[in-house]
Amino acid sequence: MTLKECYAALGGDYDEAMGRLRSERLVQKFVLKFLNDGSHQLLCDSLAAGDRDEAFRAAHTIKGVCANLAFNALLNSSEALTEALRDGRPPQPGEEELIARVNADYDRAYRAIQEFQAGVSE
Repeated sequence: MTLKECYAALGGDYDEAMGRLRSERLVQKFVLKFLNDGSHQLLCDSLAAGDRDEAFRAAHTIKGVCANLAFNALLNSSEALTEALRDGRPPQPGEEELIARVNADYDRAYRAIQEFQAGVSE
């Protein structure tokens, strides 16, 4: 799998990422670092513990990483969840669906990057 194919698989915009970072080597470096980012686990743990402030920070971090890397599918879902969690708002109708969407988009991105990484390592 090429880096461009990885972007297609995860719902991202390869050209946007290249325009921002200007080097495939840099894009690849930061894409692979995504696998070690603990923000999604922090989001899940914080939501499970009912810590909406920490969940907001985690969702906001995911949103920022995705904006920088042009992971647009996960960017859109994490942005919606960030807004739902902003200012410690109580749970809103539809929030469970937002969380499920973030989780699905995260899993999609993670799997695509793992597949890309396996090809790079060979």
